[in-house]
Amino acid sequence: MVKKAKSPVTYAKMKRIVSYFTALIKDKKLGSSHPIYRQMNFLRPENSVPDDDRAAAVCFSNPTEEPQCQVSAADFDYLKVIGTGSFGKVFLATHKEDGRYYAVKVLQKHIILARKEERHVMCEHRVLLKMLNYPFLVKLHFSFQTMDRLYLVLDYACGGELFYHLQREWAFGEPRARFYAAEIASALGYLHSLNIVYRDLKPENVLLDYAGHVVLTDFGLCKEGMTGRGTTRTFCGTPEYLAPEVLQQCEYDRTVDWWGLGAVLHEMFYGLPPFYSADRLEMLRNIISQPLALKPGVSSSARDLLKRLLNKDRAKRLGAKRDLTELQSHPFFSSIQWDELVAKKIPPPFVPSLTGPGDLTNIDSRFTELPVPLSLGACEEYGATFPGFTYINDNILSLSAQSQTCGH
Repeated sequence: MVKKAKSPVTYAKMKRIVSYFTALIKDKKLGSSHPIYRQMNFLRPENSVPDDDRAAAVCFSNPTEEPQCQVSAADFDYLKVIGTGSFGKVFLATHKEDGRYYAVKVLQKHIILARKEERHVMCEHRVLLKMLNYPFLVKLHFSFQTMDRLYLVLDYACGGELFYHLQREWAFGEPRARFYAAEIASALGYLHSLNIVYRDLKPENVLLDYAGHVVLTDFGLCKEGMTGRGTTRTFCGTPEYLAPEVLQQCEYDRTVDWWGLGAVLHEMFYGLPPFYSADRLEMLRNIISQPLALKPGVSSSARDLLKRLLNKDRAKRLGAKRDLTELQSHPFFSSIQWDELVAKKIPPPFVPSLTGPGDLTNIDSRFTELPVPLSLGACEEYGATFPGFTYINDNILSLSAQSQTCGH
């Protein structure tokens, strides 16, 4: 029996939280071992109404007239599965006309509707539309829908997931970890400037492009409209990376993203997230109440940064007052020229080994060995159950036309 006196959260409350996690894991048929357990990426207490959903509901069930899109499912050849998620899969695909490679996220409408997750899907779509030109955020090229599916046509980051490289190398040296942390921080700071809190930072959501630069992806758990020191209460995220205030179901703000950065940086240094335990109850209890213990092997500035990012008091956490500016001023990042970083003028410390733009070397084989449905390219009768989803980036079209003459 755990004594309640030393914990700010009662044992009974902790047990309820763990029971929820356990039930969800059992429902998804996932074990508790580190690499698999971490794939559970959306958590929310059942029978609760998150604050994100308090706005008046938009009707998604009645067909609505949607503008015709110049791009359709039939315009792509779907080559391999490169990722999976709660509502569908991500495919490596080529555009039949110009041969360019894309990552096409295909979502099943019936699953989204059955789980009542329309708003999270449309939130991701809106966020993608707001950040079309930032260097460390994945770009949306097109979006369209068929009767049964939603399609998001995105950059293909052929360098693979940061998680994939961590699995292979266990940990990174400080120069490499610093570079990734700086680019991730830059991306988070840009999202915050748009009043968006990301809320799901983890190595699986950090991709590398062909040159080795960071590409942040998967915006389904973002919270929009978070101005200044605005707060929210929605319980969501991935267990190992949840900030203590989220676990305790308290009000939280944009500093949950800086906690997430601290957790990912810790994993880059040490091979595991902070407070990690195969015992779920112990891990959650550690996040909430266990003091941060750092092993030797990293510099004093790195240790100080981790302590400041992983401060359990969000009001004292690095970034609480001046957001990204505070991180940029920390000694750990003293060698980073931030303007040059955003301009991609700093050479990445690691360049993925690739044979071409469609290379799958850095994609986990447990994805690429999955079958590709033959029906993906079918031009079905249009059914607009998600109004406003169709989008085409005219700038991308013009670039695609130019690429045919440039030999890209």
